[in-house]
Amino acid sequence: MPNSLLKKSAILVLVASTVFLLCWEYYWHSKGYVLGYDDHDALWYKYRHEVYEPADKTTVFIGSSRMKFDLDIPTWEKATGDKAVQLSIEGSNPRAALVNLGADEKFKGKLVVDITESLFFGTWEDNELASRLKYLKEATPSQKVSAQLGFALESQLLFLDKSLFSLNAMLSRLPWKDRPKVRGDVPWPTKFTTTNFKRQTLMTDEFVKDTTLQRRVTDIWTMFGALDKKHAPTGDTLQKVLTEVQTAVAKIKARGGKVIFTRTPSSGGYWDNEPTQNPRAEYYDKVLAVTNCSGIHFKDYADMKDFICPEWSHLSPAQSVQYTKALIGHLEEQHWFTPAK
Repeated sequence: MPNSLLKKSAILVLVASTVFLLCWEYYWHSKGYVLGYDDHDALWYKYRHEVYEPADKTTVFIGSSRMKFDLDIPTWEKATGDKAVQLSIEGSNPRAALVNLGADEKFKGKLVVDITESLFFGTWEDNELASRLKYLKEATPSQKVSAQLGFALESQLLFLDKSLFSLNAMLSRLPWKDRPKVRGDVPWPTKFTTTNFKRQTLMTDEFVKDTTLQRRVTDIWTMFGALDKKHAPTGDTLQKVLTEVQTAVAKIKARGGKVIFTRTPSSGGYWDNEPTQNPRAEYYDKVLAVTNCSGIHFKDYADMKDFICPEWSHLSPAQSVQYTKALIGHLEEQHWFTPAK
């Protein structure tokens, strides 16, 4: 084949590919989707390294999805001058992250640990965190360069959101019927959330306005046991959790670090049953007692206790701003920040 023909073919393929990608990008924008980042190992890795910044300028947050939704990072940083390092992971047990930070001799900073009882007091064989810790230890130079390139592209191109637009993600949304004893992927609304570069997860404007989408999510929470009134484990199982938390916190404090626990808001079906599953006196209060730490439980404060979560479990973006302002105020009451702040 003559070189001129090869060049023309290559140019034609390039033009066709570019046109296709531009049309693909426009299509998803026209459907009302908003730009976001994949909350993958590399993004978590970026912020895990920031836990070593000076304690008087940084607060690290660990928890499950509620802390990722409810802490509004721009509000926090503007009001306090204190960097927020968001290490929470959806659906995970933050005890795993607490143990990891407790074992890290270099970590001597301020740590906020959020408690979602059904996760915090469960087992912490956490595949999500295990994968991220493996990346933390084993990431190669080429992976790190690839991640930086990926961040740059994700900041401009919507269709690169793997959780929404990858082939596997789109196939999982096909209406497959469950087989006996085999359940398909959970049918999350595609316009439920988006995640920004600082790992803050936000409900989309469409979700906040659409009660039908909200009911789809509360149905999923119900499937996951939100309405279950079964009492959580006690006895030796609970004591093992308390001892693990006590040990990790003691290590951080011994190095000069500070730790405080929070309980972020829930409402509706979740809050109707969570106090029965995990009575506060037996679980949350015992964590504070064995660690000798303070806590900020949303039900204890007038500016926090009446939040109504759109889907029972997380705050909307507007509510997260209000919650963050309230949280800052109560942390200031407990002398969390240096006098300069």
